[in-house]
Amino acid sequence: MVLNLRKLDLNLLVVFDAIADERSVTRAAAKLHMTQPAISHALGRLRIALGDDLFVRTPEGMEPTPFALRLSGSVRTALRGIQAGLLDASIFDPATSERSFSIAVDNRSALVLTAPITAAVSAEGPGIRLDLRPSGTLNLPEQLDRGDLDLALGGLASSNERFRDLKLFDDGFVALVRVGHPAALGEMIGIHALGEFPHLILSSTGEDSDFVDDELAAHGLARRVALRAPLLAAGSTLAQSNLIAILGERIARTFARTTPLAVLRLPFVSPRSNLAMLWHRRNDDLRAHRWLRDVVMRVARTA
Repeated sequence: MVLNLRKLDLNLLVVFDAIADERSVTRAAAKLHMTQPAISHALGRLRIALGDDLFVRTPEGMEPTPFALRLSGSVRTALRGIQAGLLDASIFDPATSERSFSIAVDNRSALVLTAPITAAVSAEGPGIRLDLRPSGTLNLPEQLDRGDLDLALGGLASSNERFRDLKLFDDGFVALVRVGHPAALGEMIGIHALGEFPHLILSSTGEDSDFVDDELAAHGLARRVALRAPLLAAGSTLAQSNLIAILGERIARTFARTTPLAVLRLPFVSPRSNLAMLWHRRNDDLRAHRWLRDVVMRVARTA
């Protein structure tokens, strides 16, 4: 079948995209602020125009046909591109804009960058809204492809020509202990203290501290892990114990700003852990997106 695009109402593709996303006529109608009969009528017209059922009603919802599955990615990309182009056609002024940006953040960037990014955006664009989403629950390439995310922050690197990445900073590792800890005798923790006192291993930081075990083994010592816990538990746990945590310097200093903790240098050279910003290259030259990337970059370089 040869499709004549001049005879196709492109508004029907907006309906198609909403049904593909929601898998429900009712939810698609709510999303587009249309009535359910109007959505059903539009779907009927699109079925005739494309010569395919597109969606089949099942107990789980509207199941896309193989043709609809092949079509949905292209439609979503095209619609997001049109939307971005129309938004960018007008001069972007952060001071008056009421745009919304979606950013995926891992635990490290959430802890270190969320507050200063929010402050910087609020100062330059008081009407701009941010939607920060935990990246661990997301398929980042798919979300960036679909235009559901503007940026992703984390230990990321682009292996696909569709995306671009920019390193924001790299971080060395430090020891974090409570103020008054027996091992906090100066600015550096001793190698024997690392073997003597119990350790807290933090999950979901995106950083690997296994190098500590190799360094201790070279001195005939071993790390004794007393607790594994989520990153958010670090501050209060360390402040009330003699545990030692080895983590990136920016995370450690973020905790130390609000909790009575001491940041100590390690007695050996540590590896460095990168944090990067990832985006879809179709947004390279969009004024609003360039502004957002610039804000994040400036904040990260001074965090």
